[in-house]
Amino acid sequence: MRSHVTAAVVLTAVAALVVSACTTDSGTTTAGARPTAGPAAVLPDLTVEPDPKLHAMLPESIRSTNTVRVATDIPYPPFEMYANEGSKQITGIDYDLGQAIGARLGVRFDFTAQKFDGILPAVQAGKFDAVMSAMTDKKARQKSVDFVDYLNAGPGWLVAKGNPAGITVVTDVCGKPVGVQTGTNHQKLLQQRQQLCEAKGLPPIRILTFSKESEAQLALRSGKVVADYLDEVTAAYVASTADGGNAFSTVTGRAAVGEYSASPMGIGISKDQAGLEEAVRAALQSLMDDGSYRKILGKYEVPNIAIPKATVNGALD
Repeated sequence: MRSHVTAAVVLTAVAALVVSACTTDSGTTTAGARPTAGPAAVLPDLTVEPDPKLHAMLPESIRSTNTVRVATDIPYPPFEMYANEGSKQITGIDYDLGQAIGARLGVRFDFTAQKFDGILPAVQAGKFDAVMSAMTDKKARQKSVDFVDYLNAGPGWLVAKGNPAGITVVTDVCGKPVGVQTGTNHQKLLQQRQQLCEAKGLPPIRILTFSKESEAQLALRSGKVVADYLDEVTAAYVASTADGGNAFSTVTGRAAVGEYSASPMGIGISKDQAGLEEAVRAALQSLMDDGSYRKILGKYEVPNIAIPKATVNGALD
C-alpha cells in the first residue's frame, strides 16, 4: 500500500495562489518555443521559474492550450480541500505541488473535482490529462494510467475522540462496522483483512463504503461506523482540525492497520498524452533538486512523506 509515516499536520492551510497562464496570439507553440507562463508564486516564500527545455517536452496538445487538465477528489485533506467553507478555491498538498509542476513546465495545472471512483474512467475517456488525488500507484491501475510517483504514506484509522471502540490491533474491528471510501486501495486492504478475522474465528468486518471521504467521517460522527480507514496523513489532519481537535483521534501502526506494501502515491498521467509523463517526472525531479518540493511538504508539516527521487510506475503490488 504505502509506507508507514508518523506526521504532525498543520491546523490550517493557506490557500495556494493559482498559476496564471497566457497564450500566444496564435494560441499555439512550437517544439522549441518558450513557455507562455512566467514565474509563479506557489507559496508566499516560493516562486517557481519555467524551464523552456521542459516545456518543449510537452505534447503539442498541451502546449497549444497551455493547460494540463487535472482530476482530483475533494475534500481529502490535507492533499486536496477547499480553502474555507463555502469557497471553491482549491488548496492542499496536491494542488500546491501541481501548481509548482505546472509553473516549471510553463503551463497551468487546472484542477477539477471528480469522484474518486470515477477518476480513472474519466481520464481514459479523454476528459482529463492527469490525476493528482493521493492515489496509490498500483499495478492494476497502471492499465489505465502511467504514474509519476511523488509521495509515500501509510494507512491509519480515524476513530471517535479517545478511541472508545478500543482499536489497538486490526482484528479489533472484526464484526464491527467500519467506513472506507469506494474505489480506494484502503477498501481492498480492508477486504484482505477479512482473512485475519476468519483465521481467529471472529465475525467478518462490516465494511461500509462511501463515495466521498467526508461521508465516511459523517458516518463516524453519527455512530454508524466505529472507525474510518484512510491515509494516516489525512486521518491526522482531520483529527487535529475537526471541531478544534475534539471530534476524532487516530490509531496508527502496522499492528492496528495491518500489513501493507510500500507502493507510493503517484500522479496519474493519461496514456494518450505521449511525452506528458516524462515532462511531469522531469519537472517534479527539478523541484526535488532545488528544494521547492520539500518547501511545499513543509507547509503542511509532512516532510516524512517525501521520496528521494521522482520515478515512474514504481508500484510494488
